[in-house]
Amino acid sequence: MERMMMVVEDNSDDIVLIQRAFKKCCLGNKMVVARDGIEALEYLFEKHEDSDQQKDALPAVVLMDVKMPRMDGLETLKHIRSHSRTAYLPVVMLTSSDEERDKIQSYKLGANSYIRKPVNFDQFLAVMRQLGLYWLTINELPEQ
Repeated sequence: MERMMMVVEDNSDDIVLIQRAFKKCCLGNKMVVARDGIEALEYLFEKHEDSDQQKDALPAVVLMDVKMPRMDGLETLKHIRSHSRTAYLPVVMLTSSDEERDKIQSYKLGANSYIRKPVNFDQFLAVMRQLGLYWLTINELPEQ
């Protein structure tokens, strides 16, 4: 079964860049995009319209920016870790922020990794390839 990833990012250019990088790396996995933390949580906890059951499949990994409008990545991570459904969902903070307090807070709240977005496209491509290979093919997830 093909694994799905979620990208939580408010910058449209970065979303396109991530999509292009994964396509170029031949990581054709399905990608769900949320533009901020509120959209991410709505997706993760969305109930089926005709029942009280939540979606079955969680993403294999969430790539999340730190700085976003409405609800930032740190607050979103706090919500993700506070629910049994998503407590162990891998979350990688993928951000341009190099602020030490963001790194510390991310790890305190349970981020699995903190990665600064490279500015150079070739470096960005290399990072996306490594992220994709690890989180979408090598990493083993617990059964939901």
